[in-house]
Amino acid sequence: MMPGLLTIDFSISLDGYGAGPSQSLENPLGVGGHGLHDWLVDTRTFKRLIGSEGGDTGIDDDFAARGLANLGAWILGRNMFGPVRGPWPDESWRGWWGANPPYLS
Repeated sequence: MMPGLLTIDFSISLDGYGAGPSQSLENPLGVGGHGLHDWLVDTRTFKRLIGSEGGDTGIDDDFAARGLANLGAWILGRNMFGPVRGPWPDESWRGWWGANPPYLS
C-alpha cells in the first residue's frame, strides 16, 4: 500500500470497463472505447493539455481540471501502452501513441 496515493481521471463504462471490446491496432481503446472519453476530449482543460485552444467549460471541465491538478504521474497498464500479449517480441514498438504520448506535458 502506498500512503497518499490517489487514483483519479479514469473513465469507465457502467459495467466497469475502461475500454471497449476487441482492442486492436485500429481500435486502441477497443470498439466504441472513444465514447467513454467523449465527456473529456471537448473540455478546455483537455484541449490545453494537448496544446490546443478553445474547449468547453462547465461541470465536465471542472472535473477534468480537478483530475489533473497536482498530477504526479501517469501510470499506464500494458493494455494502455500497446496490444502485445505475452513476451515483448520487438523492441522497436514504442506504444499506441508513438513518440509523443498525450500523457506528457
